[in-house]
Amino acid sequence: MDIATLLGVFGGFGVLYMAVVLEGSNIMMFMNLLATNVVIVGALVALLGRYTLKTFPIAVFGGFKEAVMYKTHDTFHLLDQLTEIAEVARKQGPLGLEKLEIDEPFLKKAIQMIADGYSGETIQHVLERERDLQHERLHMGHTAWAKIAEAAPGMGMVGTIIGLVSLFAHMSDPKQIGPAMSIALLTTLYGAVIANVMAAPISDKLANRANHEAEIQSMIIDAVLLIRENKSPKQVHEELLSYLPLKHRAKAEAEKEAA
Repeated sequence: MDIATLLGVFGGFGVLYMAVVLEGSNIMMFMNLLATNVVIVGALVALLGRYTLKTFPIAVFGGFKEAVMYKTHDTFHLLDQLTEIAEVARKQGPLGLEKLEIDEPFLKKAIQMIADGYSGETIQHVLERERDLQHERLHMGHTAWAKIAEAAPGMGMVGTIIGLVSLFAHMSDPKQIGPAMSIALLTTLYGAVIANVMAAPISDKLANRANHEAEIQSMIIDAVLLIRENKSPKQVHEELLSYLPLKHRAKAEAEKEAA
């Protein structure tokens, strides 16, 4: 689970709540069913028109789940793990790989394919297809939440116009002016909060995850193909160093020599 996503989203709402409390207002003053309906439901309905009934929940709710369950991979640890796997394959052959305990599903599948005797071309084709499909799924969630971030302020402006029209229509009744102005301001507030505190961060998190996972899986594919060709652990380690930032490569090489 990605704690940063939860802290960012709920922390953002928490900051707003504290601002209301410190100002001395009642939080219930900022609760309005009409504003909620116009901004949140309106933004979701506007998004629904871009998807099918089948893909909509996958993009929105599946995307939120992927953002919250995001687990960053340690590239250094993965490099060491792939080097160790290369050593096992070199000493014990493909069958020795079946005894390894691997938690990462993509890597586990790749190693199992080596142990099962698949050709390098088949392994590359299957793994690259799985990588690309996963990237597309994450990108769909990223796009959906980006569109929510765009639609929420727009729907907030629609709510503001509704409130202003109501205000001008009841200028003769002072009791109606306050509620109408409240709706106008709250819809703008809701749109800005939904877009900047929730939708945009989730969208960016999904984009970062899609790129990071694609990079990690590409690293695994390259390593597995080298292991399949029975390359030496040293060669595997050196060829995978390109996935590390330049400033970290010297550290990785030094740790490898020390080991």
